[in-house]
Amino acid sequence: MSPNGSDLPHGQKGVGGAPMSRRPVRRWLPRVLAAGLVLATATGCSYKDYPRLGMPSPATEQAPRILALWQGSWAAALATGVLVWGLILWSVIFHRRSRTKVEVPPQTRYNMPLEALYTIVPIIVIAVLFYFTARDESKILDTSKKPQNVINVVGFQWSWGFNYLANVDGNPATPVGVPANLSTIPANKLLLPKGAEGVYDVGTPSSGTEEHPGPTLWLPEGQSVRFVLTSRDVIHDFWVIPFLMKMDVIPGQTNVFQVTPNKLGLFRGKCAELCGQDHSRMLFNVKVVTPEQYQQHLKDLAAKGQTGYIPAGIATTGNAKNSEPKTT
Repeated sequence: MSPNGSDLPHGQKGVGGAPMSRRPVRRWLPRVLAAGLVLATATGCSYKDYPRLGMPSPATEQAPRILALWQGSWAAALATGVLVWGLILWSVIFHRRSRTKVEVPPQTRYNMPLEALYTIVPIIVIAVLFYFTARDESKILDTSKKPQNVINVVGFQWSWGFNYLANVDGNPATPVGVPANLSTIPANKLLLPKGAEGVYDVGTPSSGTEEHPGPTLWLPEGQSVRFVLTSRDVIHDFWVIPFLMKMDVIPGQTNVFQVTPNKLGLFRGKCAELCGQDHSRMLFNVKVVTPEQYQQHLKDLAAKGQTGYIPAGIATTGNAKNSEPKTT
């Protein structure tokens, strides 16, 4: 006989003649469920955060679409999980050996309808998720509309630089042609405004002691902004947390996306790609202000002598260059 009496027939008494009871399991089950409920609810989230699944409040016109995609994906995953968990619990409870008194239940093999079901259903689920993902991605990454503002985001180890492509002095005759520091960017992605002599801001790696570490990127509320992402060295990732999206900053390839900020405030940004020893210090801020304050900020940068542009980074080369559409 096994030490724990697991090979005893049903109804046989255990050690000392006492009947073997399942009461300890029944007594502990509510406690385990209560502990799980506490772990699921006793978090730092308020009731307003639960519909967003703990994600930040959207700060752009495009972000709610991203949030809705996440919510739909999680809802589908939860529905699938409930179905699977339900089937597992059903089989455990209603097909346990102590209930059926059957050592080995009948085995089902070569059931074509059943096999077709668990093959086709996952394909349908994946196809639906793929459709909504592709639909939303095409909308979010659409850059066909001409933006009101263009900013070249430059990533480097281990901070950020921001080239504001704007006609700060109001003279449409300056400069003539593309500045040398921006010549590595394909013309169709740069969209250099007429007379944009530009201003820049550049940061240093965070020391970890500042209240708002890293440089601050200023954006105008209610105006579309095109981000032209370039790198000087390795792959980085431009992530403004309340935008609910991020995009790689790749050397030798220019990535672009557009957003319209619609929420005033100061937000956090960081590099989301492990880029080296001081990756954790590659932080920045995003300050969304009124259009008037934004224009004044550009003038303040010019008054401090930060006119022109910092080098954008490595030129688009190789296959990435071949994939660029021709421009006139």
